[in-house]
Order: sequence, then structure tokens, then C-alpha cells
Amino acid sequence: MRLLFAGTPDPAVPALQALLDSPRHEVVGVLTRPDAPAGRGRTLVRSPIGALADAAGIPVFTPAKPRDPEFLEQLRALAPDCVPVVAYGALVPRAALDVPRLGWVNLHFSLLPAWRGAAPVQAAIKHGDEVTGATTFLLEEGLDTGPTYGVVTEPIGPRDTTGDLLGRLARSGATLLAATMDGLEDGTLRAVPQPADGVTHAPKVLVADARVDFATPALAVDRLIRSVTPEPGAWCTFRETRLGLGPVVPVRTGEIELKPGELHVEKKRVLVGTTTVPVALGEVRPTGKRAMPAPDWARGVRITESDSLT
Repeated sequence: MRLLFAGTPDPAVPALQALLDSPRHEVVGVLTRPDAPAGRGRTLVRSPIGALADAAGIPVFTPAKPRDPEFLEQLRALAPDCVPVVAYGALVPRAALDVPRLGWVNLHFSLLPAWRGAAPVQAAIKHGDEVTGATTFLLEEGLDTGPTYGVVTEPIGPRDTTGDLLGRLARSGATLLAATMDGLEDGTLRAVPQPADGVTHAPKVLVADARVDFATPALAVDRLIRSVTPEPGAWCTFRETRLGLGPVVPVRTGEIELKPGELHVEKKRVLVGTTTVPVALGEVRPTGKRAMPAPDWARGVRITESDSLT
């Protein structure tokens, strides 16, 4: 089939590569978000998907919005049979959805209808799911509501961060998306409506959502931090200054008791209280500095009894 691939960030790269490697399909173009400023110099940088397409010699389309008339004309001229989508990052209008004969097929990193929305992996970890996965489905104008083609499942480990889990799902999801394209070409796949029950939503995670509240149980603190690692990154305040936090480890019940936010410094670890057991801090990131092990940070700031994390 003739494919126009739509995607933007790193987790979409394995899927595009799988389709580029497929002997059965031709990727005739890539749709991605416009180049964005990055780094201290705010230099415009190509998206990871755009960079891969450039390296492969494939035309790249970067409309501000996919409803732009110029892009719609380009889409019709390309005449793709299908548009596979992985984390493109913009709503696709009906005028574009109707162009390919087999529609736009999205790879979503959850077991739909669970965790529809922008941050399914973060939501699965934050809410303590033991299993997640990826789903291919026919894109509609609704938010991740279209009928599904296939799924893969993936267990969530007790120490998984969103980065860890998304990396695995990107790889297994790439295989699923390629198989979905094969099935559509063969005519062996039929879309199945999503169940009406079990619908949950996973909105975009903002920086404010990544603030850690130590007046919650250790399990919730642990899950929140892992869910926002690496992006947007967990944080709290120390001496009225933001402090970034890497993943933590809850200590054994009865080992030590601390009030929520209370700090306890030992030679090889730094503990902070929650409403249940304390957690041992991993890496911390003081404002304007690199990440460092919590004990090194604690020695440098010389923590006192009146200090706490809030």
C-alpha cells in the first residue's frame, strides 16, 4: 500500500522504521509537527520523525494544522491508501480523514477503551495498573473512540517509569502497526467497535500535575513520580525552591516513622516521610544544577531539623 505516516516524537520512530523496512508497503511521505525551538539558543529543530524521514529521503509535510488547505491538496495529490498514525499531536479534520480509502489508523499506547487521551502510559502507571498495551484503531473525529483492529499487551513492572514502559510499547506497537497494515492490505482485518464499558481518560500531564504531595501514601508518591519520569519530571519545593525528583523507593513498614515531608539523612540514603512509610529519595535535581544522588545533595545543603519537602 501507499502510506503517509503521521507522527512526531521518539516513541513513533520504531513504527515508522518498521514500515520503511516492510517489503509490502511504500511510505510516500511523512506528516509531522512543525520544527520547534529547542536548547539555549532556541534553534529550530526537526521532530524525530521528520529527521528519520529526511535521512530516508522521504517528503516531509509540516502544516501548522492538518486542516490547512495547502496540506489537504498535498494529501489528495499523494493519494495514500492509508495513513498510519503514532503520536502525531494534532486533531485530524474530517476533510483529511476521508482522503485515504482505508482511513487513518492510529497506534495508541493503551488497551482501549481504557486511557483514551494524550497520556495513557502515565495514567496506567499512576493508577497502579498491572497490565497495559497498545491498540490499533480507525481514527474518527472523537477522542480515541474508533473501532479497533488489534492489540498487544505489556506487563507493568513495579519499578517501571513512563520512559521504560513507553520504550517497550513503542517497539511492540511498531510490530502491531505493521501487521495491521498487512491485514488491511490482505482484506483479512475488520474493525471491531470498542466496548461501551471500561472507558477511562488520560489527559495531558502538565508540570503542575507532576508536583509531589508527601501528605499522601508512599505508594501514591512512588507511582506519581514514576509516571512523570522522564517528562515532565516530578518536583517539590525545598527552602522555597523547586527540587526535581527521580524515582523513589518505599522503605519497609516499621523501619522508621517520619511526618509527611520530614527529612531524615543517613550516610547512604535520604528518607522523606509520607502518610504511610517513608520513601528513599533517588536522584534529585536542584534548580540550575545537574541531577545528583540524594545523599550528595543532602551533604551539600546541610539539612537541618526544620527542613522539609513540600
